[in-house]
Amino acid sequence: MSPDILAPLRAPIASLPGVGPRFSSLLAKLVGGDSVRDLLFHLPIDFLDRRHVTTIAAAQPGAIATLRIDIIRHELPEKKSHPTRVIIGDATGFAEIVLFHPARLPQFPKGAKLLISGKLDLFADRKTMPHPDFVLPVTQEQNFPFIEPVWPLTAGIVPRVFRRAALAALTLLPDLPEWHDSSILKSRKWPGFAESFHLLHAPTETIPDEKPFERLAYDELLARQIAFAVSRSIRRKRPGISLTGDGRLRKSALQKFGFSLTASQLQALREIDTDLAAPQKMLRLLQGDVGSGKTILALLAMLRAVEAGAQAALLAPTEILAKQHFSTIQKYASVPVAFLSGNIKGKARGDILEGLADGAIPLLVGTHAIFQKHVEFQNLALAVIDEQHRFGVDQRLAFAAKGAKTDLLVMTATPIPRSLLLTHWGEMDISRLTEKPAGRKPITTTMHKLADLEKVFAAIARAIARGGRIYWVCPLVSESEFLDATAAIHRHATLREKFGNIVTLAHGQMDPSARDGALKSFQAGIAKILVATTVIEVGVDVPEANVIVIEHAERFGLAQLHQLRGRVGRGAAASFCLLLHDDKLSTTTKKRLSFLKQTEDGFAIADEDFRTRGPGDYLGTKQSGLPGYRLADPEKHEDLLPMARQDAILILQRDPKLESPRGHALKILLNLFDQREALTTVKSG
Repeated sequence: MSPDILAPLRAPIASLPGVGPRFSSLLAKLVGGDSVRDLLFHLPIDFLDRRHVTTIAAAQPGAIATLRIDIIRHELPEKKSHPTRVIIGDATGFAEIVLFHPARLPQFPKGAKLLISGKLDLFADRKTMPHPDFVLPVTQEQNFPFIEPVWPLTAGIVPRVFRRAALAALTLLPDLPEWHDSSILKSRKWPGFAESFHLLHAPTETIPDEKPFERLAYDELLARQIAFAVSRSIRRKRPGISLTGDGRLRKSALQKFGFSLTASQLQALREIDTDLAAPQKMLRLLQGDVGSGKTILALLAMLRAVEAGAQAALLAPTEILAKQHFSTIQKYASVPVAFLSGNIKGKARGDILEGLADGAIPLLVGTHAIFQKHVEFQNLALAVIDEQHRFGVDQRLAFAAKGAKTDLLVMTATPIPRSLLLTHWGEMDISRLTEKPAGRKPITTTMHKLADLEKVFAAIARAIARGGRIYWVCPLVSESEFLDATAAIHRHATLREKFGNIVTLAHGQMDPSARDGALKSFQAGIAKILVATTVIEVGVDVPEANVIVIEHAERFGLAQLHQLRGRVGRGAAASFCLLLHDDKLSTTTKKRLSFLKQTEDGFAIADEDFRTRGPGDYLGTKQSGLPGYRLADPEKHEDLLPMARQDAILILQRDPKLESPRGHALKILLNLFDQREALTTVKSG
């Protein structure tokens, strides 16, 4: 099958009849590309039903009316600023068409019998239709859009312009071979590929149901999942190091740890160990909720590398978090551990670099300083990245490149919605920690209006009297860290007036040494209240802190609120999270915050946050919908993701080079959705 079969879909939008240079550039901007395919991929979001042809007498003002009428006469205005009126009639009565642009008057010749459709108004007891949406002679009724798609449009593109372009694009759809198994099409009642576009862009008899949308979404999901499966197969063929150990370092660490691992920790550890022992490179995502025990698993994996005679390193995005990991690992590991950040200088830095180069330091914890050029390892076999979404791909590769055949374990404390796990992180193997270790206390979450601030002050005074410590988090009020600092500084001043010098402050605009000093003061119990921005979201572990107040909670996403809440509940005392919110909340916002009160399940919270806010918080973007997807929708098509992943795996198991008839069709699918790297790999075997 020649790849030229897709040539009509690659044709520029400007080549479509009736689309000039001006409209083609506007359309290209609207649909995110300049090809016919891009135009077709811009699907409608709703449909207007114009099928009910009624009479003038029966037509209801305020609604869309479709009428068969006669043109009685034209009433030209006395002043140019006034509209032209066209008197229309049928057997039941009369009405008026109102034209503010007289250039449309030739559409309504006297004596003509027309089919018109538009919004009907009532003006001075007369039924009027200002500028009908559609006008056709009754002899051309077969061309009338009785079901009109509603496309998302932009300035300069009106519905009739997009409709004209879409209808022209539909004529270019090639006859493509079917790439789905017939059993899927039958069970799902899905139409064909080309038929789906015709049903959506040019419906005729009925308003389309979800079937054509599902069909096209699955096409896109399957193409991406095949690409991920190919990527995973390539990675698994890349030579790595088989890391096995005698278990002595792990045994010592677990004895010091003093707790038994949970069932999900044991399962994740088995998956990690299998990867480490394999002769291929590991790329695994360890996903766990706040307090689920990822760090101990990272340490056990790192100790396996050391037992095998190699080195391991852990990279964290902030010095606060890196120091927290260093403290934990140093506590449980019975081998030398070093800490490296940009603030480590002089002889101390030189000693660390020398120890890494000659192998005297088997374990390293640090920040971005780790992957700088002059940092060299004798034999880095395992690289661990925490809060991996805060690092770019180039940074992750630079870190892994510090070793010849380095295994990579990436971790995140932000539970990732299932939709994103199977899309954005689809090339990784995934382990999920679904339980909290023993000893973690439940957290009581309550909601309070800002008007009740004095009652909140009284509550934290009682908590301090009982020996508690309090986080007070100020909101992200804009993209500016300076504005965050302003909010925190203001609240810090207010609380100092109430409680004196037991209140300290930490925010992103402070000198790092001053911020660290504030955190240490809070950790030591000198300060009882820490006012902060989201700098405390990760990496701050104070078991004595048992109350967190989150100001303007409505401005945070659910996942971030859950992350912040996880700062408490780490000690023996009962813990509380107080969500301070604006006095007037929308119903949607109230529902979101109430959801947080009902559960501490981070995975359920992540899924809810994704449904209500989109993936921006997880990917660092402002977009909505699935990242990089044109036809798939996270809410509607979430159930299709596991199906597409399984389908992709089975396809490549049965036909790794896609040489069967269905395989050839799937190559076209990959080409259609720009998965050319996977296509090249498949072709080369």
